[in-house]
Amino acid sequence: MATAISANKAELLAIANSVASEKMIDKAIVIEAMEEAIQKAARARYGAENDIRAKLDPVSGDLRLWRVVEVVEEVEDYFKQVDLKAAQKLDKGAKLGDFIVDPLPPVDLGRIDAQSAKQVIFQKVRDAERERQFEEFKDRAGEIITGVIKSVEFGHVIVNLGRAEGVIRRDQQIPREAARTGERVRALITKVERNNRGPQIFLSRAHPEFMKKLFAQEVPEIYDNVIEIKAAARDPGSRAKIGVISRDSSIDPVGACVGMKGSRVQAVVQELQGEKIDIIPWSDDQATFIVNALQPATVSRVVLDEDDGRIEVVVPDDQLSLAIGRRGQNVRLASQLTGHQIDIMTEEESSAKRQKEFAERSKSFEEELDVDETLSQLLVAEGFAELEEVAYVELDELAGIEGFDQELAEELQSRAQEAIERRETAYREERTALGVEDALAEIPHLTEAMLVTLGKAGIKTLDDLADLATDELIAKKREAPRRRQAPAEGPRLRSEQVRARPEDKGGVLGEYGLSEEQGNEIIMAARAHWFEDEEPATAAADTQEAAHADSEQ
Repeated sequence: MATAISANKAELLAIANSVASEKMIDKAIVIEAMEEAIQKAARARYGAENDIRAKLDPVSGDLRLWRVVEVVEEVEDYFKQVDLKAAQKLDKGAKLGDFIVDPLPPVDLGRIDAQSAKQVIFQKVRDAERERQFEEFKDRAGEIITGVIKSVEFGHVIVNLGRAEGVIRRDQQIPREAARTGERVRALITKVERNNRGPQIFLSRAHPEFMKKLFAQEVPEIYDNVIEIKAAARDPGSRAKIGVISRDSSIDPVGACVGMKGSRVQAVVQELQGEKIDIIPWSDDQATFIVNALQPATVSRVVLDEDDGRIEVVVPDDQLSLAIGRRGQNVRLASQLTGHQIDIMTEEESSAKRQKEFAERSKSFEEELDVDETLSQLLVAEGFAELEEVAYVELDELAGIEGFDQELAEELQSRAQEAIERRETAYREERTALGVEDALAEIPHLTEAMLVTLGKAGIKTLDDLADLATDELIAKKREAPRRRQAPAEGPRLRSEQVRARPEDKGGVLGEYGLSEEQGNEIIMAARAHWFEDEEPATAAADTQEAAHADSEQ
């Protein structure tokens, strides 16, 4: 390239064509780089203060060099300005304020100038090549790509993708999979980022989407959108589950994914280093899909808790270990697949739990309503769990219970309302003793019980409450995983509850089931006094924006 600047015009075009072809970039970018290099070299020869331009004709190879000067009445900068008289010698029609061209003779660049020009061209070409690589891959996230392993650095696999390089980080590799330099490898493009040293292309072989894309390559019905993979969960290198559904009732989605003698699924299994794959029929009914997801275990009953997003699954005693799986793998994958936290229990445990809840609720009604055991148990058996349900249910519904009449229903509602009032009074007195401001009681959605909880947490003023983020106020606390000793067949421990992490912390009012919208309204109301001196509209907008920002943290 050092000879490019001083070469004849045919050689200049030949070099431009060669570089553009080799680097797979636009020839115009190479021509522009050459022009910039010539301009830089010419400024070094004629003076850096001059505004020198160069133009290389991409067709003929002709090179023009000129200096741009401004026509002024009195010259202050002799490098960039010229008076009217001198200007009219260059251009007879020149007027004050015009910019005119002062042609310069071609420069014969020395070795240092040529080397400097070479660096400029190389840098420009490198920048263009990196931009071309980024543009090529930026919209390909979610695709499977094949490359050759270039090296393994600190456990991360560097893959040559032909026109760029990608990296499979250690946590995105299949465990115990050996990566050997020179071997071909398939991976999913998860993310492409712009970087000073070129595009950063992140690859994965552990992502559930990688398995879904492999099935799309092996199963034509998935590629044609006749069959859809609705959900996927993986324990990379060990086991996976996918939920599939067919848009054509004549096509069995599970059979199509398995293939003749298992040929289709085996092709995916081999690519995933022997990972066992359970193919499960998808169902819009959550309970049915959960039963399918826990295969091969048999499920007796499924209880959905929509408020907490938890699922209670009851299995026969002899199916417990199968439902949980080795080290909790089966129930963990089923939980990921369905998007719900799953609790596994036996028939005996479920029965004991129901009896305990029945006894606790009956005892509560017996004490709060001052009724006998038979009446309290009858209320629980009819589905009443809280005093509020008894106090505010339609009177006809309460009177319609077998053995009840209108008079008894009215008396029960009256007693329930009185019990609620007594409880609120007790909470109010406790809240006052804790020093919680009365101003907090005016905030919507906050009950006296919640105010007591806030007071115990040290939140006693509007400012204390206003300083909280929405998540800190309402996020539900996740329980630590429960683990227990396995039955007699072995000493292995099993996790009954999955997706729960001991380090997760809930909000101060997490136990009360407040929604995110309610949490935002509470925070906004607590912050309202910060904006009392501002315009109402501006204050409301700022408060809402702050609450929304906190909720996203």
